[in-house]
Amino acid sequence: MLYTEIPTQRPVTPLLDAIDHPQQLRLLERSQLEQVADELRQYILYAAGQSGGHFGANLGVIELTVALHYCFNTPHDRLIWDVGHQAYPHKALTGRREQLTSIRAKDGLAAFPAREESEFDTFGVGHSSTAISAGLGMSLARRYQKDPCEVVSIIGDGAMTAGMAFEAMNDAVAHQADLMVVLNDNDMSISCSTGGFAKHLAAIWERGEFINVTEEGEAYVQPHPEWLYNSRLHSAATDAADNLFKAIGFDYFGPYDGHDVKQLVHVFNALKKRKGPRLIHIYTKKGKGFAPAEADQIKYHAISKINSVSTVSAAPKYSDVFGQWLCDEAAQDERLLAITPAMCEGSGMVQFAKQFPERFFDVAIAEQHAVTLAAGMACEGLKPVVAIYSTFLQRGYDQLIHDVALQNLDVTFGIDRAGLVGEDGPTHAGAYDYAFMRTVPNMVIMAPKDENECRQMLHTAYLYNGPAAVRYPRGNGIGVEIEQQLSALEIGKAEIVASFNEHQDEQISILAFGSRVTAAIEAAQALAIAHDVGVRVVNMRFVKPLDEQIIEQLAATTSLFVTVEEHAVMAGAGSAVNEYLALAQIVKPILNLGLADVFMPQASHAQMLQQAGLDAKGIEKSVELSWLKLVQSVS
Repeated sequence: MLYTEIPTQRPVTPLLDAIDHPQQLRLLERSQLEQVADELRQYILYAAGQSGGHFGANLGVIELTVALHYCFNTPHDRLIWDVGHQAYPHKALTGRREQLTSIRAKDGLAAFPAREESEFDTFGVGHSSTAISAGLGMSLARRYQKDPCEVVSIIGDGAMTAGMAFEAMNDAVAHQADLMVVLNDNDMSISCSTGGFAKHLAAIWERGEFINVTEEGEAYVQPHPEWLYNSRLHSAATDAADNLFKAIGFDYFGPYDGHDVKQLVHVFNALKKRKGPRLIHIYTKKGKGFAPAEADQIKYHAISKINSVSTVSAAPKYSDVFGQWLCDEAAQDERLLAITPAMCEGSGMVQFAKQFPERFFDVAIAEQHAVTLAAGMACEGLKPVVAIYSTFLQRGYDQLIHDVALQNLDVTFGIDRAGLVGEDGPTHAGAYDYAFMRTVPNMVIMAPKDENECRQMLHTAYLYNGPAAVRYPRGNGIGVEIEQQLSALEIGKAEIVASFNEHQDEQISILAFGSRVTAAIEAAQALAIAHDVGVRVVNMRFVKPLDEQIIEQLAATTSLFVTVEEHAVMAGAGSAVNEYLALAQIVKPILNLGLADVFMPQASHAQMLQQAGLDAKGIEKSVELSWLKLVQSVS
């Protein structure tokens, strides 16, 4: 059925309610599976409306999920969901149905498959393109243990663009592994799929035939059935007679209608009788069954809670600040080219892509390639800007070191979603970028206190002749006026932004980085009032090069240094301060505040900051305890 509204009341789902384990699903007749799929779609609509979160991808795999759990003996057989955006139906069928409304909330279900949550979640995910490698590892391990099982890796056409997926497929053929790969082709990642691989899939579709399988598992070719779920947006290379998957060495079957649950059951049951690497190509529609999501698949990639009371901030999002700066800078300098690894919308680049299409490069989910592509552009005298999330830059770390920094190439990195990201949880937290970047020679690293400083830092990074990064948080700024004039900052120069009780001999110096400056000022004021002590706050601005001069100047009158950052304490910005103090032989008490050496589970951003002690109250409390201990030790 096609639905037009998200239900606010729990739908009536009698068959689904009787399934607390996939074994109960397997007791049903095949004729009942369409009803199960329809009930599951209704329930996912309801649950996602209550919890918010990923939406379109989950609606697109309802029939696939039902068929997989019906045909395979899970959890003994292994299902590995790539990325995990589409795992809500899987969770609902594996004993977590009534918990699904808590997904992404504090103490609720994880946003993605998580091994600690369920034995059915065979591999923890969140980043794309890992499922085939993980599935191959499981298959080879079970072969070695002489305890074989069926292993099925489910991967989208967007995730298949990453090199890691092809590395795994190549290796699977080398080992002739018993591995089944389901390619869920909806012509989308978050936005539309791009590149030669997308064209190849379009060519397979347009060839007019498909490879089917008999009940006994024998392959045969027949004319393609008359159905079409996606408008193929690519100019397909229809003269390419070869099939990439077959050329690699996989047995290829499809393309099949991914919303025909009976056909999927036939295919999976038949292909269990074959051995070796097999790929089943299915076509689905992102948002299937919900009319608004089918019509606007990008908008409905994820949704907010339908009953939430949200405060609309007048301040722009940091991603929008980046996007506007990008357009403004490009208008002034024809050398600017912009690169994104499949995150045009999330990185705020839609307007740039429209305004400067010949200077916009969406390289699909290929972070390593994105970084080295920028390096190649820089070699030719252009000035590439890479827009990338902190958590995804981790995937291009070797390229950052070897291809950009080692050659001291002029590449600017706009690093979004730095720090804690809330409901998406630890897989998406940008908690390690200070640490992994500041150890790399030639790097300049900046962190803005607000949206105006973000704009000016991006300009500063762009003008710098070498690799430079600006890391900024998810969400809205704090509401300061944004200066349209672009003004470069002095590299490596911090500023004192607040000073309370300056007349006091005893002074606490809080060195705050990026998003924690405002909270540090609030904490400093409360401390000054409560303890009649001098407290000053420094907006450090630069993690590298560190403003060593201001630290040395402050040291003469500082009784306690405090560093604050929304980043792991270990090897972070505070560690950089510690290293300088040790090198300069400045012996002062120092308190480093940041993220502890743990992966923080999902919660709202505010809840996570509170839990980490990085909101204003938490900073105040930690500094107060250190200050009182220090006072007691000298009294």
